[in-house]
Amino acid sequence: MPRYQVGSTKGNTRYPEGSQIPSTDDVRKNKPGSRYYTAFGVDLSPDNMAVAIVYFVQGVLGLARLAVSFYLKDDLHLDPAETAVVSGFSSLPWLIKPLYGFISDSIPLFGYRRRSYLFLSGLLGALSWTLMATVVSSKYTAASSILLGSLSVAFSDVVVDSMVVERARGESQSTSGSLQSLCWGSSAFGGIVSAYFSGSLVDTYGVRFVFGVTAFLPLMTSAVAVLVNEHRIPSGECSILLSGSGFVESSKQHVRQLWTSVKQPNIFLPTLFIFLWQATPQSDSAMFFFITNKLGFTPEFLGRVKLVTSIASLLGVGIYNYFLKEIPLRKIFLVTTIIGSALGMTQVLLVTGLNRQFGISDEWFSIGDSLIITVLGQASFMPVLVLAAKLCPPGMEATLFATLMSISNAGSVTGGLVGAGLTRVFGVTRDTFGNLPLLIVVCNLSSLLPLPLLGLLPEESGDTDNGETKHN
Repeated sequence: MPRYQVGSTKGNTRYPEGSQIPSTDDVRKNKPGSRYYTAFGVDLSPDNMAVAIVYFVQGVLGLARLAVSFYLKDDLHLDPAETAVVSGFSSLPWLIKPLYGFISDSIPLFGYRRRSYLFLSGLLGALSWTLMATVVSSKYTAASSILLGSLSVAFSDVVVDSMVVERARGESQSTSGSLQSLCWGSSAFGGIVSAYFSGSLVDTYGVRFVFGVTAFLPLMTSAVAVLVNEHRIPSGECSILLSGSGFVESSKQHVRQLWTSVKQPNIFLPTLFIFLWQATPQSDSAMFFFITNKLGFTPEFLGRVKLVTSIASLLGVGIYNYFLKEIPLRKIFLVTTIIGSALGMTQVLLVTGLNRQFGISDEWFSIGDSLIITVLGQASFMPVLVLAAKLCPPGMEATLFATLMSISNAGSVTGGLVGAGLTRVFGVTRDTFGNLPLLIVVCNLSSLLPLPLLGLLPEESGDTDNGETKHN
């Protein structure tokens, strides 16, 4: 997704989108004797297929992202700072993912810890987009409905992530990276499927129609719940788990185990770095208003840009999977952050119109700029997922992984809100862009601030594996 679109985050933490699947790892028959095909080096068992499809749904839900951006700007007449705040508010469900992880791990619903929650998450998502298509008419109801949709995606994300880390725990960073690549590659493919139509449908039929179509997509999550290989917990055992003293004791044990894990230096310090890395300010909302109000980019054209960046995102997944997953984390973060900050400055050329003096149109410049940054951002964020997955001890996979990713998401939301504050300080509004170049420069230079803290990350390369948390 282009950096200047509402709701984007470093590394596309919420909605990564994709490209052509790398031919080296096309779906193929596994080694002799295997019953399954493989993709990205991972067996496509029913469990893994369910995980991949849920991630695919996360990507294809990008169909409504442009519609939301235009709805907030044109129908509700919000300014860039207000839009950034609404976007930050709607991301709040991603900050309490540990709660969903605890619920999923500790409270079986209808005898299942995974299936039932996937099913209900899909229904919740369908409800949220149905409300957007029908009754929503103010920034408060819009923020609430978008928040409900975020809750749906966040809860299903926790459930499938717990399934992922169960498989990744104890594996090398390389093997874990292959599984994460399958997940995010599926999400990226979903982004490709929906990318172009996200703009053309807004142009042709309007935002309400797009919200209505989007309401059907989360039902795929409900449908694939049956693929999850999970034994039903007998009702008697469920009653014991949920009984007063037993449930309280289980809750206390989970909290103690979570705190014991998080406070370990080899977990806390890398997590602190990831938070600071994500918390630097962003100018996405201001740029979205500039390219639509000043440059006149249409939803249909932005849909094309989204298609290109969807392809770029999956390309970033492929680059990580084949070239970077055995490189030390410090080196990946150092190089990608410096290059990303330098390339981010190219937005100044677009804002000032200097690109046209070099004979490059605004449209082509935007496409090329977004493509390069998206590849870089996705490749740099993949190690964060591998790092988090390998930190999780047995028995609380969903809870700890959700905690670590919530901290990362909190950093991203913080960056968005700081960016909203800077947007107001610099006087950038829906029609005033005089200080936008300065805002871009400040936001990009600030991304370099966490680099002196690279020592908080582990030194090991991904090819060594001397323990479950060594790479973390």
